[in-house]
Amino acid sequence: MKKKLMLLVFFIFTILTNAQNIKGINGDTNWLNMWTNFNPKTANYNEASIIINGVISTNMTLKKENVYVLVGTVYVAPNVTLTIQPGTLIRCDTDTLTTLVVTKGAKIIAEGTETDPIIFTSNKDSGDRNPGDWGGIIILGDAPINKIGGVGTLDFELDPHKALYGGDNKDSDSGILKYVRIEFSGKRTSANKPINGLSLAGVGSKTKLEYIQVTSSDEDSFQFYGGYVNANNLVSVRSADDDFDFTQGVQCNLSNSIAIRSPFLSDSYGSRCFEMETVDTRKGEVLDGKKEMTRVNATNITMMHTEDIGTETEGLKHEAILIRENTFLTLTNSVISGFSHLIIFSDNVTISDDYLAKINLKDLLVNDTKIIGTTQNTDYNSFISNWYQGKQYGIEFIKLKNDQLFASSSMKKKPDFRIKS
Repeated sequence: MKKKLMLLVFFIFTILTNAQNIKGINGDTNWLNMWTNFNPKTANYNEASIIINGVISTNMTLKKENVYVLVGTVYVAPNVTLTIQPGTLIRCDTDTLTTLVVTKGAKIIAEGTETDPIIFTSNKDSGDRNPGDWGGIIILGDAPINKIGGVGTLDFELDPHKALYGGDNKDSDSGILKYVRIEFSGKRTSANKPINGLSLAGVGSKTKLEYIQVTSSDEDSFQFYGGYVNANNLVSVRSADDDFDFTQGVQCNLSNSIAIRSPFLSDSYGSRCFEMETVDTRKGEVLDGKKEMTRVNATNITMMHTEDIGTETEGLKHEAILIRENTFLTLTNSVISGFSHLIIFSDNVTISDDYLAKINLKDLLVNDTKIIGTTQNTDYNSFISNWYQGKQYGIEFIKLKNDQLFASSSMKKKPDFRIKS
């Protein structure tokens, strides 16, 4: 009896251990099914009949039975809530710099369902849509950021009186984005500055962010400017720049999310799944040493290329992760597949035991990736590579094709990017 009990305890322990060590995106079912669209260029969307522009100054509800078109920069004013019903389609004008801005103190309640997602997309016809057709969605909150004075504005040609973000409220609530698709964002301002698919600036921890897909953005898919953010089940597909960009001292918990890159898409500075910094010294930003540094805790992340490495894409694939100075990253139980390097550090980072200890890569499955780590302007750094090959990090290196690694890797139909059991 005692022996049977011990075996039962061991069996349960083994199950729990294996469950805790599932790598990459996961779930009992394929959570990418039904609500996502990996080929929205040719989707057939109904024509818009209701125009929204200017400032939304009173509470408004967008209803599923209507199709809306946003024109120009649309602001949700402070103390106003914009509610969007499940299944609502919002087309975005391509002749103007169409952008939805949820101002500091406002809320957006966009809570779709798995069978009825909310869609923000280009107003162009099927087959004519392209990255950069319209701006994107910007949410401004009053959570702390790392900027001198504690308040910032985004350089997207916004009304300066409506563009402020940052404050002292870590737990602020800017609303809900759930089961939402954002397609063909990234239009450029007159100063040639592209807008992210979803910009989260000074957003607080009570804001609910889950099941959001950004596809074919001509800039970052998701950018986090400070704040205290919890997010899960985010999907970035074929962004021209970074998939997830973290800056201005954001404190972010990110889980069960995926970045799907194309080797044929990149900007002039290089594009990565994760890019991390606390301030952008290239733009002359100054670090506030009394405030939080950028710190990301990411688990069950999948970073992958849509094409297996071959002669046609060999020189087009970049690093999965870019780390700039004054940042902290913990990445666990994740899959990185099909990159030139796992990680690259900017030249202004002093590589040392102390600094690498801040960048904790643990229990990863690294597939078809040629080099572990380096610094900018070099191809290989033995100190970095040897560091992350230590047994304490538990990083496994393999070489498989996408269809051998993932349950279903074809983007022509509904893919399943959980790893094969």
